[in-house]
Amino acid sequence: MRTPSPLPDRLSGCLLGGAVGDALGAPVEGLGLDQIHERYGGRGLTEYAEGSYGVGAITDETQLTLLTSDALVRASVRARDKGIGGASVGMVQTAYLEWARIHGSGPDTAPAPSGPSPADPTAPAGPAGPWNGPGPLHTPRGYGAATVAALRKAAARNEPGLPLGTVTEPVNNSKGCAAVVRTAPCGFGTVSAEYAFELAEQVAALTHGHRTAQLAAGVFAATVWGLVRGGELPGSLARARDLLEARRGHGEVSRALDSAASVAARGVPDAWDLAGLGDGWTSEEALAVAVCVALRAEDLTVPDTSPGSRGPGHRGLPEAGRHGLRLAVNHSGDSDTIGALCGNLLGARYGVHAFPGHWQSQLEVRDRVLGLAADAALEYGPCPPASLEHGGVHESWAPSCFG
Repeated sequence: MRTPSPLPDRLSGCLLGGAVGDALGAPVEGLGLDQIHERYGGRGLTEYAEGSYGVGAITDETQLTLLTSDALVRASVRARDKGIGGASVGMVQTAYLEWARIHGSGPDTAPAPSGPSPADPTAPAGPAGPWNGPGPLHTPRGYGAATVAALRKAAARNEPGLPLGTVTEPVNNSKGCAAVVRTAPCGFGTVSAEYAFELAEQVAALTHGHRTAQLAAGVFAATVWGLVRGGELPGSLARARDLLEARRGHGEVSRALDSAASVAARGVPDAWDLAGLGDGWTSEEALAVAVCVALRAEDLTVPDTSPGSRGPGHRGLPEAGRHGLRLAVNHSGDSDTIGALCGNLLGARYGVHAFPGHWQSQLEVRDRVLGLAADAALEYGPCPPASLEHGGVHESWAPSCFG
């Protein structure tokens, strides 16, 4: 049976929702709940606010997610053209090394990635990357210490396409949330939820060596895999948890998800309920908080049964994103990471209409996010650009949205 293709609206929703959640939560990252209320009032943060990088501005969480998506699309193009795979994780690492070099925010003394290109220069160009031209994707937006340290080691080795950190040879013992927040695109183009899980483990292992971080990333990507193919969250998460519990070292992630499910089962959580799941600085805690909120998103919508509606709840879909992300980011901890993860899940489940229009229009990278999502939908869809006469990839496959 052919693997179902991801639904374009859900791909767009996943990438867009992650960026919106990141931008919404960034101004309150690291603040206690009392501090948030003191600054923004009793309801907390309810709209985009001025942060370190502006209003509607993303951070490194979105930058690295978009890079992951772009690198995996390019890897798929390369595999179709050459007839062989296996370069995906190396191409992701190469993209991360370029991010680190351009940003100069950590490995500023490390050599620029060099050596053979991850793609054959004679192959079609593939989709244009998100780094063409100035803008927020070229601007330093913070970074995780473990990520930077691992990339510094990888850059010094001077083999950008050969993964340094792997599941079997960990680069460190970090389980920070940066490992999981960038892995939603691992669920876009793989042939099964199990492959999505494995790919996310490997991508997380590039910079984070703790099994908890890698397994949290695997659960997240496998859940996204089901959602972008039309699944519901409970079923997609259950399948991902089956994969999790077949792996060694799953205890911390399983317990965190058990706690998230228990809190969600009691009803729509409040900020204090979420605080009991952790502050989100580690991968399993950030995942648990995001999952807990997303599980109750249906209760935040306003049903629409009017004639001509697109289905129950369509008019109320922005309520899922609006109230869900507000709940996620008004949290004493890593608010932008939790917002990004929750936004990925809500967007992958409900599509782009899960988020208020003004949040979308004010998002500084909106056009580039939607362009990358369109690239993914085309490459992973039923009819990717192929050369019928010569085999391989069609020579026109170089979208102009980033040119």
